[in-house]
Amino acid sequence: MNITDKLGRPMRDLRISVTDRCNFRCRYCMPKEIFGKDYTFMPKDNMLQFDEIERLASIFVELGVKKLRITGGEPLLRRNLSKLIAHVSAIDGLEDIGLTTNGVLLEKLADQLVAAGLKRVNVSLDALNNDTFQAINDSGIATNQILKGIEKASLAGLLVKVNMVVKKGMNEQEILPMAAFFKEKGITLRFIEFMDVGTSNKWDLSKVVTKKEIIDTLSHSFSLEPIKSSYLGEVAQRYYYKGTNTEVGFITSVSESFCSTCTRARIAADGKLYTCLFASDGIDLKQMIRSGLSNKEIQIAIKEIWHNRQDRYSDERIGTSNLKKKRIEMSYIGG
Repeated sequence: MNITDKLGRPMRDLRISVTDRCNFRCRYCMPKEIFGKDYTFMPKDNMLQFDEIERLASIFVELGVKKLRITGGEPLLRRNLSKLIAHVSAIDGLEDIGLTTNGVLLEKLADQLVAAGLKRVNVSLDALNNDTFQAINDSGIATNQILKGIEKASLAGLLVKVNMVVKKGMNEQEILPMAAFFKEKGITLRFIEFMDVGTSNKWDLSKVVTKKEIIDTLSHSFSLEPIKSSYLGEVAQRYYYKGTNTEVGFITSVSESFCSTCTRARIAADGKLYTCLFASDGIDLKQMIRSGLSNKEIQIAIKEIWHNRQDRYSDERIGTSNLKKKRIEMSYIGG
């Protein structure tokens, strides 16, 4: 079964957050002045349990989802996550399962994740320079720990991609060092424009480094060759470094919106379904499960929600009142 919304956008990609906790206090999504030591995270009973996640994943696959991404917070903080991955990866019809992580625990857990059936991992790393990296993550964790995790994940057989959020005045000087390093490693690097996800990261348009600006910087050292999109809803604009098979990509939610081809649904750590990364309100799937609704009844509700979605936040971002609205935080919904 394949379902579409009123704009003809199918639902193909599901992202499920398994925790709102993180071992960083990243300046982009969990600034320490808000998410400090006294911050009250979600009680465990309020989070989706593994059997509930597996059930929802099965329901969404029956509705046409082909790709699943496990996110957080930091998903590797969720105890026994490999058990969940093993169950979910066995769902008939699911073609791909990945995970987004900050990489702190990746060196320790990579082998378990591969054995459980994980195929790919996206590692968030916003700088190679240790001082810059620690200023961003606000945790004292060193760059080398993340790089060891990336290396171990690659050796274990995971397809690794590195995500770098670029913010003016914070880390734009790291664009070339990051590109050179991961090009040499043969690992895909994706530059992400600084986005206004949530309301706690003090987003400012003037702090956005656009795809055009990043490519202009890269052109001083590299020649890039564009790659055609391989499927509807592909978010990254991909390029090869000329003469290689190594990719570099760009996520351009601010400067070049891709709302018109968005195929992603998101389930937050508390079980609420969101049809846009920048949404304010979600629909409580956890309550549906715990109230005893059947899979068929939940499917009907999801189909109605998706069919009626009209999300175009990035298209409408500038010059509207959208910026003033409260939005779901990245720590709840993942990327």
